[in-house]
Amino acid sequence: MPRLVMKFGGTSVANLDRIRNAAERVRLEVAKGYDVIVIVSAMSGKTNELVGWVNETSAFYDAREYDAVVSSGENVTAGLMALTLQEMDIPARSWQGWQVPVQTTSAHANARIEAIPSANLDEKFAQGMRVAVVAGFQGVSPEGRITTLGRGGSDTTAVAFAAAFDAERCDIYTDVDGVYTTDPRISSKARKLDKIAFEEMLELASLGAKVLQTRSVELAMRFNVRLRVLSSFEDPSDTAGTLVCAEEEIMESNVVAGVAYSRDEAKMTLISVADRPGIAAAIFGPLSEAGVNVDMIVQNISEDGRTDMTFSCPTDQVLRAEKAMQTAKDEGTINYHDLVADEAVAKVSVVGIGMRSHAGVAAQMFRALHREGINIKVITTSEIKISVLIERKYMELAVQTLHDAFELEKAA
Repeated sequence: MPRLVMKFGGTSVANLDRIRNAAERVRLEVAKGYDVIVIVSAMSGKTNELVGWVNETSAFYDAREYDAVVSSGENVTAGLMALTLQEMDIPARSWQGWQVPVQTTSAHANARIEAIPSANLDEKFAQGMRVAVVAGFQGVSPEGRITTLGRGGSDTTAVAFAAAFDAERCDIYTDVDGVYTTDPRISSKARKLDKIAFEEMLELASLGAKVLQTRSVELAMRFNVRLRVLSSFEDPSDTAGTLVCAEEEIMESNVVAGVAYSRDEAKMTLISVADRPGIAAAIFGPLSEAGVNVDMIVQNISEDGRTDMTFSCPTDQVLRAEKAMQTAKDEGTINYHDLVADEAVAKVSVVGIGMRSHAGVAAQMFRALHREGINIKVITTSEIKISVLIERKYMELAVQTLHDAFELEKAA
């Protein structure tokens, strides 16, 4: 039998009615002749509730016990989904991560998948099982302890299973009906994409688009797993969605595929840093050790042996960054005059594989922002991406402006 992986997020399995709705979609695929591996998240809100209970119980909790508690939400959903399918006379069985087993590293709360042996599931499929309902987000460490993969880990689980079982496709069911050129809540002109390249989706996910988890897209690109993003709230016969695939599968595409944004950004500037060999390592080494996720980096021209160094990071990591820099200064590792944090900024980015072969995208972007009086504080670029930091109050205007400037409402 051909294999298919179907993943249902928390909103898609939020209650028994929605679980029945998801099960009906699985039944339709079984009727087409597929053996199906279903990956489920915890019911909507359940993981937050479990995390809250852990934090309330122990401020400095044991990460192994955190995983034992937080992973339980997926177990409930998997069992209920299997029971629902059995009521439909479909041979189904639930599987927890350790039963498969999903072998992971020992990094509790943020483990990485190392291998998924197929023997256990293959044996059950050979014996007549048609659907394996697997609890997403979880695995087992070399020490035999339950692990979790971090927020959004069920997407990663689904892609990993699609790769391990050579699935024809991996369908990700969520509360949106595909990938859009930008957030439809900000621009009424946002258009659903029929197809998007892995690289574009990876950039959009990393830059703030919430449709797919970044690690899942990385994995899909590495193993060439075709992803399809669909809504679990549309008519089951509507299977259009958005296909995330290799660039070669896309005949024509716009120069820019989409506009992404990240609201919770902060710009931090070290003023008057000694400009010497190794200063960048002396700054960003301690930030890395402190768990600060540095993104954009700009160094000013040196004058009299001193320079300014600017970087961006999430707003909830500002205090951590300030502490790391103060500690480095106290220890004499770096010397600077002041550290200024601006927490009223946002990051807006345009992404598109067509930028590789088309000049002038940056100029068009900057002209569009200039016409609206939006000042750019920091710029970074890559082969298929241009990102800018701007004042947060202009974020929505910037997204709408760029979407219009590149005419993203029009198909290629």
